[in-house]
Amino acid sequence: MVGTLHHLELWVPDLNRAQQEWGWLLGQLGYRQFQDWPDGRSWKLGQTYLVVEQSSALSAPSHDRLRPGLNHLAFHVGDLLETIVEGAAAHGWTLMFADRHPYAGGSGHRAAYLHNFDGFEIELVATPDPHTD
Repeated sequence: MVGTLHHLELWVPDLNRAQQEWGWLLGQLGYRQFQDWPDGRSWKLGQTYLVVEQSSALSAPSHDRLRPGLNHLAFHVGDLLETIVEGAAAHGWTLMFADRHPYAGGSGHRAAYLHNFDGFEIELVATPDPHTD
């Protein structure tokens, strides 16, 4: 357990939207709803949970992944890559680098890069491509 991620907390400007976007994505990845309170919600997989919270202490109206701080989160998705990508737009996620999908991360790295309305980016890393070394 030492060194594993315990939890990650994302502050969001719109909790309802975040619950829909993140709830769908995390559900696809096997997370289950863990906690729920007026300003937040969390989902858990194993011993790790992810929180979205609309805090009254927010200092800006949106997340900017290009500023110092969190750029993106990367999740292992196994064989679910295309299934998640196909459903993403209906749940608030937009495919980035569509012209290079699924190799936007380079040859032999099968992944999808998505961002949501609030500017959070995720990388969905597939199982290794059987056609590359």
